[in-house]
Amino acid sequence: MNQKKNLSSSMGSASFVLTIAVALIICGASAGKVFAAAADSLDQLYEKAKKEGKITLYAPLSPQTMSVLPAAFMKRFPGITVDHIDATSDRLIARVLSEQKGGRVLADVISGALTYLPQILDLKIVEHAVIPEAAAYPAQLKGDLWTATDTQYYIAGWNTTLVKKGEEPKSYEDLANPKWKDNIMGEPRDYQMLVGFAKRKYNSDEKAIDLFKKIAANQVEFHRGHSQLTEFLMAGQRAICFTCYSHHFPERMKKGAPIQPLMIEGVGEVGGSAMVMKGAPHPNAALLWVRWAVSEEGQKVYAQAGETPAHPKVEPLEKIRPTTPYMLTIDDVREFPKYEKTWKEIFQIR
Repeated sequence: MNQKKNLSSSMGSASFVLTIAVALIICGASAGKVFAAAADSLDQLYEKAKKEGKITLYAPLSPQTMSVLPAAFMKRFPGITVDHIDATSDRLIARVLSEQKGGRVLADVISGALTYLPQILDLKIVEHAVIPEAAAYPAQLKGDLWTATDTQYYIAGWNTTLVKKGEEPKSYEDLANPKWKDNIMGEPRDYQMLVGFAKRKYNSDEKAIDLFKKIAANQVEFHRGHSQLTEFLMAGQRAICFTCYSHHFPERMKKGAPIQPLMIEGVGEVGGSAMVMKGAPHPNAALLWVRWAVSEEGQKVYAQAGETPAHPKVEPLEKIRPTTPYMLTIDDVREFPKYEKTWKEIFQIR
């Protein structure tokens, strides 16, 4: 009995060792393949991608970026055509799911803003890819399956005709001053402001809520749409905007608009990202796009398109990044519903 038990134990141990050995061999082979791909320069990867000849990009891009980015990629990598499908992130995700139900994967690369990243990752529709160029990025702008391509910032700003020089707000705390009653406006859906202040500036929900309650006491007026909000600020509908996009100021100011941004602080988030689709029809071209898009070279093209590059070493063409940005992370997104509810309660938004 003991002999049989020992024999069985020995056989079990041998089987276990064999299983581990096989697993290590498989993992080693996979790792070798991954690291070999990572060792390729962009030009080496291009030679592989050129044989595929095409990339299908699912990404919500602004008209300016749409006209600049694919053209720059095709000029840099001749022989690879970019087929860009433009839509909002939610519609692109729905399209991918619909295609998968039909047993098809048509997209090679998908992009999504911060709000949609958890959904994309939870659906398991993107592939792990080694992106050496992402090494320069801070942790909040990358993950195992994604890397940010651009960012956007919520800031305050004022109408220089309505706010006298020397009386401008110096911080968000200044907006709690009763002198700004009936002079502040914002976008009703920008609860990200509350998240950024609670988690990054104060590290306290209580302090952030207290600040925004004081701002709310000044009878904030709300308008949907950030572009419209900035236009209203230019027209002098109210003296101050407290949830404007920073990138809406430079071009308008160049044209003589009487507006000025408060660049001392603001809340930032991922505006766009790049991910390789699982089962991408053109895997090498997909990887080439992602690596180029997040490289310093590709990020300079994003800047030329008027975007705010995510790469820490690439500056936007204009001063768009606040001096102190309170960056939101992908982990924050899962708590958005809680903060959205509180935001609506503070400002009595239905």
